[in-house]
Amino acid sequence: MINASQYAETETLRNGLKVCFRASRPDDIERIIDAFHELDADSIYLRFFGPKKEISPTEIRRFQETDFINRVILLCTTLRDDKEIVIASASYVLDGEGAAEVALIVEEDFYRLGIAGRLMKHLGKIAVAAGIKRFVAEVLPRNNAMLNVFGRCGWPMNSKTADGTVHVTLDLTAG
Repeated sequence: MINASQYAETETLRNGLKVCFRASRPDDIERIIDAFHELDADSIYLRFFGPKKEISPTEIRRFQETDFINRVILLCTTLRDDKEIVIASASYVLDGEGAAEVALIVEEDFYRLGIAGRLMKHLGKIAVAAGIKRFVAEVLPRNNAMLNVFGRCGWPMNSKTADGTVHVTLDLTAG
């Protein structure tokens, strides 16, 4: 079993940038808020399905109360001027039926470096070790980048479009 609350892996991206994929901590909230403010409006819309100016107090509390059993949050961080910054995050929340809803976001300056795929790999490793059978996600149809990440992550993907969203299921038991 993986201790998700202590998870940390350091990697070098294709552009040479060193990053750490690690478990979130309660003291990360300022880094998370700073990262949110770095996102452009379209990224926020695609991730949250609407415009959003701030992270709500409820979301902050949920973040700080992550238990790494029912909710797992991984961050991708790097150093900027000797200060750790968050450049991406991924999470899953158990749905009680052997599945977990997964969500990711990457700051635009770090697109096309393989961060989302790597986050999926790390999150999947934790999920499989925890006995989770499926990842599920809802994606806006125009979010081709996220649909491509899911399609290339190595697990069989099923998708259907309903109610204005693409419902994605990834089978973690295969692959």
